[in-house]
Amino acid sequence: MVKFLFMNMMLVFLISSWGVVELALFLMCFLVFLSLGHDFYMFNLGLQLGTDYLSIILVMLSVWIIVLVIYSSQMVKKTNKFSCLFLFLNLILLFLLVMTFCSMDYLMFYLSFESSLIPTLILILGWGYQPERTQAGIYMLFYTLFASLPLLVSLISLYMVGGSLTMSLVKVGEYELSMINILWYFFTMLAFVVKLPMYLFHLWLPKAHVEAPVAGSMILAGVLLKLGGYGLIRVLSMFTEENKMFSWVWVGISVLGGVFVSILCLRQVDMKSLIAYSSVAHMSLVLGGLVVFSWWGMNGAVIIMVGHGLCSSGLFCLSNIIYERLGSRSLLINKGLLNLMPSLGLWWFLLSISNMAAPPTLNLLGEINLIISMISWSKVSMISLIGLSFFSAAYTLYLYSISQHGAFFSSLYACCSGKLSEYYILSLHWIPLNLMILKSSLFLPMI
Repeated sequence: MVKFLFMNMMLVFLISSWGVVELALFLMCFLVFLSLGHDFYMFNLGLQLGTDYLSIILVMLSVWIIVLVIYSSQMVKKTNKFSCLFLFLNLILLFLLVMTFCSMDYLMFYLSFESSLIPTLILILGWGYQPERTQAGIYMLFYTLFASLPLLVSLISLYMVGGSLTMSLVKVGEYELSMINILWYFFTMLAFVVKLPMYLFHLWLPKAHVEAPVAGSMILAGVLLKLGGYGLIRVLSMFTEENKMFSWVWVGISVLGGVFVSILCLRQVDMKSLIAYSSVAHMSLVLGGLVVFSWWGMNGAVIIMVGHGLCSSGLFCLSNIIYERLGSRSLLINKGLLNLMPSLGLWWFLLSISNMAAPPTLNLLGEINLIISMISWSKVSMISLIGLSFFSAAYTLYLYSISQHGAFFSSLYACCSGKLSEYYILSLHWIPLNLMILKSSLFLPMI
């Protein structure tokens, strides 16, 4: 009884003190960072949990993004009486993400994978901006839930056939190539391409981003989209023959869809909507690299997942800084911000060039790897890749030039510049993006 009361008191203390939680998460992140020096593969932690290079990198990304989410949500702490619940939801979400990335069993991975939707849904419904957040939450829930139910049936069938759901022990490719295996392959893939999301299954993402608070947007872009890529890496090794037969379907839809979404970005007037659609374009390139299943594609996909998580999360944080001051995310109103907030112009520039994969960021290294993998798979894909790269630069320059240059809106007379805490958050997004030269050796041996 005394032990139970002591644990409850510690929990209340942690929840009530945002600073203690931030400090604990920072320490946890640095401990995980130090563990990257060890050469291990699927290190067993017990209780069907384990880590390898891929898992530990994404766990570190999750902790880092959750720290920045909590630190950038100080307005919730000041104005909302449910700030303790907000903090508790973020910690629960971090726990579920760590469980997902450390699961060695496919069923535990599925349960953690789906459970992460619940705290995200509560964040969108509880702290969203507009009344349409209910529709956005329903879109997100039903898109991902209906696509994931066939995955559960697939995992149950996998257990019936193989007798195990432990990763690296299950092989579907050992059995004959049949219509059942093909259906099995598509059912398994569907859950992850919706979560990624792939073009044609992406409609839930812009709605969720636009209606979510800054915490929801940063978590969605920073970590939750990476669950789809991580899941594909884990399951594609089971379907080698089926993937060889149907990889052209996924590559064609993803790369052409990325071009269409990039063109669509050029007509967006909402900052968050433009950044959300750009996430779809970047993840389409990741999907193409993963399905090709080459060494270059795998490494490039993981590097892009980390780089995009930091870059897109920083852009959403910047758009929220503007929204808190001007009360609007419209590019028609947010013009000429370089005149009003000159000190934030540098961060707009740095994160914008990261979004278009300019040096010296991680995104450049990842895109080079992905382009090499897809051109080596088929030289015809070069046409779509040219369009994807060109329009990626075009909509990023459109976002930067419209928001920063020109005459500012006539109704705006004064606006306070950035705060020290905001510069701190943005620098913690930007600094890891530039560890390409120092830490690129960590990404290469992980596959």
